[in-house]
Amino acid sequence: MSQHLIQVTDLKKHYNRGAIKALDGVSVNIDRGDVMVIIGPSGSGKSTFLRSLNLLEEPTGGSIMFDGIDITKKKTRNADGKLVKVDIDQHRQKMGMVFQHFNLFPHMTILDNMTLAPIQVKHMNRAAAEEKALNLLARVGLQDRAGAYPIQLSGGQKQRVAIVRALAMEPEVMLFDEPTSALDPEMVGEVLDVMKELAAEGMTMVVVTHEMGFAREVGNRVLFMADGKLLEEGTPEDIFTNPQHPRLQDFLSKVL
Repeated sequence: MSQHLIQVTDLKKHYNRGAIKALDGVSVNIDRGDVMVIIGPSGSGKSTFLRSLNLLEEPTGGSIMFDGIDITKKKTRNADGKLVKVDIDQHRQKMGMVFQHFNLFPHMTILDNMTLAPIQVKHMNRAAAEEKALNLLARVGLQDRAGAYPIQLSGGQKQRVAIVRALAMEPEVMLFDEPTSALDPEMVGEVLDVMKELAAEGMTMVVVTHEMGFAREVGNRVLFMADGKLLEEGTPEDIFTNPQHPRLQDFLSKVL
């Protein structure tokens, strides 16, 4: 099995017939167990890159190999050499996604929000799905809110639910798109604590964030993006204490 869980090669996303290059030839490998943190100014292509990993954004060019299959292609060759259709929904099940806004169904209880996908997509029976959901909610200190509705929860609680809802599908990788930027400052810590715990357990994570402390403390690799390009990549130590690219030096001088 390849050490690389995801291999991104020359990824492009253009708008207006190429006039706007949201992604301009990004190549990177994401290994199993990586906590890859993506930083950079607003409009640099960070979220577009993240959303391309599970084809929520359809790339204009390049390839994304996930578990050895190029998910940007409509068809791929199986082990027998036969052309078979690429089932993107099957691959999306292996990628948990947590957005800036919580995307919980307001008319459903927290428990129903948690069990919907495992029951409908994975065909888990309701009792097993509910037991798993309650265990996950207990893990983030919210088991007693299982019968509550999203409106009754704080922003930090909703985001913790969004994280464990994604975990209920047992993904191979978790994608976080600025998961704390919509939260009040005092709620940021409780969400980052859950993410730190996941990282410590070896979950593969790709995180777009403005939280430099998290990037420094928890990431094992940091990518710096600007203008749709990956300009620098390294360990947190490399990026934060010895930045090479002038654009990164300028960015850090403003945010640290």
